[in-house]
Amino acid sequence: MSDQLIIFDTTLRDGEQSPGASMTKDEKVRIAKILEKMRVDVIEAGFPIASPGDFESVQAVANVIKDSTVCGLARALDKDISRAGEALKNANSARIHTFIATSPIHMREKLRMSPDQVVEQAVKAVKQARQYTDNVEFSPEDAGRSELDFLCRILEAVIDAGATTLNIPDTVGYNVPEQFGNLIRNLRERIPNSDKAIFSVHCHNDLGLAVANSLSAVLNGARQVECTINGLGERAGNASLEEVVMAVKTRKDIFPCETKIDTTQIVPASRLVSSITGFAVQPNKAIVGANAFAHESGIHQDGVLKSRETYEIMRAEDVGWSANRMVLGKHSGRNAFRTRMQELGVTFNSEAELNNAFAAFKNLADKKHEIYDEDLQALVTETGQEAVNEVIKLVSLNVCSQTGETPNANVTLKVEGKEKSAQASGGGPVDAAFRAIEAICHSDTELQLYSVNAITSGTDAQGEVTVRLEKGGRFVNGQGADTDIVIASAKAYINALNKIITPSERSHPQLGDV
Repeated sequence: MSDQLIIFDTTLRDGEQSPGASMTKDEKVRIAKILEKMRVDVIEAGFPIASPGDFESVQAVANVIKDSTVCGLARALDKDISRAGEALKNANSARIHTFIATSPIHMREKLRMSPDQVVEQAVKAVKQARQYTDNVEFSPEDAGRSELDFLCRILEAVIDAGATTLNIPDTVGYNVPEQFGNLIRNLRERIPNSDKAIFSVHCHNDLGLAVANSLSAVLNGARQVECTINGLGERAGNASLEEVVMAVKTRKDIFPCETKIDTTQIVPASRLVSSITGFAVQPNKAIVGANAFAHESGIHQDGVLKSRETYEIMRAEDVGWSANRMVLGKHSGRNAFRTRMQELGVTFNSEAELNNAFAAFKNLADKKHEIYDEDLQALVTETGQEAVNEVIKLVSLNVCSQTGETPNANVTLKVEGKEKSAQASGGGPVDAAFRAIEAICHSDTELQLYSVNAITSGTDAQGEVTVRLEKGGRFVNGQGADTDIVIASAKAYINALNKIITPSERSHPQLGDV
């Protein structure tokens, strides 16, 4: 029998640290549910001490997830650990993940602590975490630049204190595969009690080596990999869950382990995370990119037609690619709609949410003949709890754009229940629409990103627009979808403005990272 490779997903915690990728509580629960459906072993739901919103999100995930372990991150501080323990108290299976920096530069410049003090603090934190759960993970932050002798010393001490998982993070993405693999092997060989803990790795992608480093660690005895859907994460991101899982599954001749992951849920999870965060997946992204199983070359096409294995090492359907479409139309009822959404892992918290989503579905069915699962995911993202409570709503938009004339837009918004209208011109219809919205809202924000992505194929496809706004150093993403790109753009801009106006749930100061 092969060893089990534990998949630890940190999309909801480290993935959320991407500027603009912050998620609401309801969005985190939606993603957690599909991760559970995928059979992810551990879901790191957030950083409970970071903000009241993050605490509530971890608590909400812990309350609904039954089959996966729910994990909360905590610095090696009393207040962090007690806050994590409180957030996780109703979890069916809970883990506290505590960390402290161990590299000379971090201990000297950031912590201003001696090595002895760091060891003492780490041991104290693990012992405190054990009061809440016997499933405790410890990470020496910036392990990739830490001294080997000191790593051995602190890891031996935290194992004695009760840590059951030791996570070795390449926090700044500095390592290369051979070096990182050797580090894992040396730690396992040199630490006397290393057999009493599972070794884990958490690799960042600053040099594009996060997956390679993670897999090298697995070959050298690591049996947990920390990763994210689509490789989401701060800076250049984290190791991509889908790439790690499919590498282990495809190359069974190389890797002496296997995961429990239901790989058919990979593409649906990728699409959901992309829709919620607004981070589009590049077409040539491995496993989940639109071109991952496309063949343009005539030689390749001929080979695949004769025998798929000539140019494909995986089956597209094994990772969730399919032409699965919703066969409901504008005459379909609410029950059929609700049933299909449940099959996609979407449940509604209230009748108001269901009514909003169903009304949006009916409107879309009038515009679009075939409605795909991707359309439904975008629809739910747009009409969730946020939409029910939004301060600014789009009432109408009229845009005039013609050759040789300056585009102009007339927009009517409902702001806190009162309708307001404005007109503006711009360099294009979208620019004019944004200027008209700003003439009403006066948000004092800066547009940092504007992107358009077709949700499905065909000229009647919905366009999904992502808008990133910045105000006072705070970034938010807004999403909007419509068969009309200008309307989708206005929806996305207004969605972002609503997040700027009501920031409390999304407040997420970055207190630390592993």
